[in-house]
Amino acid sequence: MDDRGGGSFVAVRRISQGLDRGNTCHSTSAEVVAGSAAWLGRGLSCVCAQRRESDARPSFDLTPAQEECLQRLQSRIEVSYDSSISEHQEALRALWNASFPEEELRDLISEQWKEMGWQGKDPSTDFRGGGFISLENLLFFARNYPKSFQDLLRKQEGDRALWEYPFAVAGVNITFMLIQMLDLEAVKPRSMAGAIFLKFLSENESAFDLLYCITFKLMDNQWLAMHASYMDFNTVMKSTRCQLERELLLEDVSRLEDLPSYSLLTR
Repeated sequence: MDDRGGGSFVAVRRISQGLDRGNTCHSTSAEVVAGSAAWLGRGLSCVCAQRRESDARPSFDLTPAQEECLQRLQSRIEVSYDSSISEHQEALRALWNASFPEEELRDLISEQWKEMGWQGKDPSTDFRGGGFISLENLLFFARNYPKSFQDLLRKQEGDRALWEYPFAVAGVNITFMLIQMLDLEAVKPRSMAGAIFLKFLSENESAFDLLYCITFKLMDNQWLAMHASYMDFNTVMKSTRCQLERELLLEDVSRLEDLPSYSLLTR
């Protein structure tokens, strides 16, 4: 692969997991890497949802309401980012305005985007792997938890590494990690965490966006606790996933706001 021209690349390796309520941290033999240019190619990979052909994990039956909610979420996941669609353009512009309200965006293709942690001057190249939902997730975060969003964007908390993770690209990674962890491209969930999440989704249509916010803040918390640097990103993501799975299975969690890591968020 040659990243000098900014072209996209996808490198896939197999993932095998097992469901064990006594050990909710699934070992991940490898990650799926998807992205473009230098950032993703040098250590910060995108952990993407990948169907597994031979997977003996059990499936969980859904109620009609849960099926309907899952199908709506899957419809969102299937939407690719398209820079020719005005709705997508406006969402991207809204993300900039929420991120940097004091600075006017000169153009949708601009060197300014690098300030947010995109790989180049055109964020649409990074959304090719994440789809429109990864933009929606970031925008939801910015609008609903602006204090936490700005803290992470500007790296305002904790003892930071010299080489930090790029905020926006990390956000796309988190979207994919959640899709993978929760089996959201499957007809039925095949893990207890996925089944529990669909219960929350049937009660709150914004559950995926809210879980995204929780996960982003948890990831940064893990990053600081591990004194991580750029090349440690995949290790931090695995630790984040492990902790999130554990929290979803806690007996006293009846909604996402009950997750211990929800307390990390501030508006």
